[in-house]
Amino acid sequence: MRFTEHEMTAGLTACAKAVVGAQRRGRRKREDVDQVWEKMSRFERFSVLDQLGSQVLPVLVALPDVDVEPGTRPSFTDAQITEAVEARLGEEGGRLKRAVVLKARVEMVRIALAGMPPRQDPDALIVPDHL
Repeated sequence: MRFTEHEMTAGLTACAKAVVGAQRRGRRKREDVDQVWEKMSRFERFSVLDQLGSQVLPVLVALPDVDVEPGTRPSFTDAQITEAVEARLGEEGGRLKRAVVLKARVEMVRIALAGMPPRQDPDALIVPDHL
């Protein structure tokens, strides 16, 4: 699937916020994930994005081509996502570890796809006069 750079960045950021939110769940003080994300230093955000990028971005690129109507997000079946993740999954670890990693990555790809902005119509883009 061909995603734009903006779509992939938005999807990866949604994954990173989900991971940061999951890490913060056990704490007493409840904070909004967006507030926690903004409080993180640029390097902390980069570290989270870098670790997730090596897991999620190759799968997003490996997804099959689908037609996406303007105003909608790309959607894939569970089988398509699972197949793309399995193709990028290494052989290391036992059967149980592999199953856990597979489920986690499939869920991260789903979060990334849900976090992407709706596709815009390229013919309807309006360029401001000052550009």
